[in-house]
Amino acid sequence: MGSSESTPQLVWTRVHPERPRVQPVRPRVQPEQPRVHPERPRVQPEQLQAEKCYDPGDPTLRFVDTEDELDFLCEGFTSRRALMSCGHAVTPTSLTNWCRRLLDQGESRFTCGQSGCSVEWPYTEVRKMALLTPGEREYFEKTLASNVTKDNFNIKFCPGCKSCMVRKNDSNLSVRCTVCTAKKKQTYEFCWQCLREWKGPAPRSDRCENDGCCNDALKTLKNCPDIVFQSVKGVTGCPSIRACPTCGSLVQHDSTQCKNVVCPRCKVEFCFVCLKLTKECLKTSRHFIHCSSGVAPRQTSIPVWNNNI
Repeated sequence: MGSSESTPQLVWTRVHPERPRVQPVRPRVQPEQPRVHPERPRVQPEQLQAEKCYDPGDPTLRFVDTEDELDFLCEGFTSRRALMSCGHAVTPTSLTNWCRRLLDQGESRFTCGQSGCSVEWPYTEVRKMALLTPGEREYFEKTLASNVTKDNFNIKFCPGCKSCMVRKNDSNLSVRCTVCTAKKKQTYEFCWQCLREWKGPAPRSDRCENDGCCNDALKTLKNCPDIVFQSVKGVTGCPSIRACPTCGSLVQHDSTQCKNVVCPRCKVEFCFVCLKLTKECLKTSRHFIHCSSGVAPRQTSIPVWNNNI
């Protein structure tokens, strides 16, 4: 079976008796390069402080005398209740606890916890109504970014305002944030790769001019050793790490079983040798023999997720 994603602790997943186990590979990142860590940040001590209370003089809040509708553990928070945009009453502490629970479950959206209510709250509303402390904001934003990137490779957070951004041009690393541009009253662009304010001329597809900005996934693909298959005959010169041809996630083969693997991220099965989808490869080849089209060369670009496959 094959392996994938290089993390501090390797976790192998049996996929199919004929398919190798796979595990997503995460390339090394330069220490000075900001990134979303695969592990969620630890909760800071201030996040465990006493109950938070709304300012009774805040004219932007709609106070009510009803019960706290997010106090699912019956903790009896004494703060005044205020209405969310969906119309349900909360206290800042119950809202904080509910939204943290969503994040810890891997969610990338904040939705009301009341039965029958599917309203999604924007992060800006959660941040205000939960009275998030600086430590809580850091935890929420890092965890939210981590959860979002697991769901969608094409979304990242602006390093300036933390807004969700979708890159329109996959060949240009320079991305303009309209929120920061309006706030600063001048164009604000950041690097999609190193997530710092853009430096140098644009557009560019390789890197910006910030120190340490580089595509670590491409470095991994370039420098990984060749694989020696134990059961697949006649294959030489095949890299041991590949970028999934569907979603671009790095996958490592552990050299056992057949040459076909299933990407843990997008669940698409492909041939590790020729990089064709398995159903295409098997039209002219078999699981344990050399591909008719030969070994696909080392990849020099990361495929963009194709959700239509």
